[in-house]
Amino acid sequence: MKLQFLAALTLVSAIAFDNSLKMTTTQAVEIPAAQKVVVSTKAIAKATVKSGSFVSAEVPTMGTAQIVTENGQNYLQLGQNFKTRNGPDLYVIIYRSSAVPDSGLREGSYVNLGRLQNVKGSQRYAIPGNVNLGQFNAAAIWCRRYNATFGYASLGK
Repeated sequence: MKLQFLAALTLVSAIAFDNSLKMTTTQAVEIPAAQKVVVSTKAIAKATVKSGSFVSAEVPTMGTAQIVTENGQNYLQLGQNFKTRNGPDLYVIIYRSSAVPDSGLREGSYVNLGRLQNVKGSQRYAIPGNVNLGQFNAAAIWCRRYNATFGYASLGK
């Protein structure tokens, strides 16, 4: 099939141009559907909504956090420089206030985004679509078992 396509292209070129490179005749050549190429122009739209740097609470924690929107979905993204210590029952949360208490988080003051994937490095957590980001001002690493905050990042624009 590729050979047929190239032959048709060569024929069109030969008919369309004479030896002096003046256009003399044009002819439409239909390309079979199996040889048509579809090019996707769908762009990936990505924007940073809020960002901040981690500070330690109960455990040394460092690095950056940002909320990004990509193709209509919000994510909390921890930077490549993120680092904390291992612990039991660790979760990533977003918190209503810009400062997260060291302990004693109350139900309804945060949204749990899931278990911490790794104690260091870049990672991403989907934020549910029904969350109003204007009401959440910090991201935190939280130990659910002891209701203790390892560290948090205040998220500003």
